Amino acid sequence: VQLQASGGGLVQPGGSLSLSCVVSGNTFSIQFMAWYRQAPGQQRELIADITRDGAKRYAESVKGRFTISRDNAKKTVTLQLNSLKPEDTAVYTCAADIWVAPEDSASAIYWGKGTLVTVSS
Repeated sequence: VQLQASGGGLVQPGGSLSLSCVVSGNTFSIQFMAWYRQAPGQQRELIADITRDGAKRYAESVKGRFTISRDNAKKTVTLQLNSLKPEDTAVYTCAADIWVAPEDSASAIYWGKGTLVTVSS
């Protein structure tokens, strides 16, 4: 199982970006999917997550500006970033809680490689 994130880049303040993360490999069920970010010199923070049924949560720092969504059939999670600020500059990483096989005793958290978002004029 692998997670592959894409969509990062350089954007001006006030601009928008869309990040996408796709899960590849055989999976039985994908539970929650999430986006984290880590800014230079700071700890990684959870900024948005979404359950299989579509319930969403956001960090206060991004609420109203970022939108998380998922497509269960395509095993993807997307993060729409609007009204970007310089303090949103960070490496964004996706994660998912995945049951690989029905006979597994528990699910496990899988991580993708980060994608860099730089907000600068």
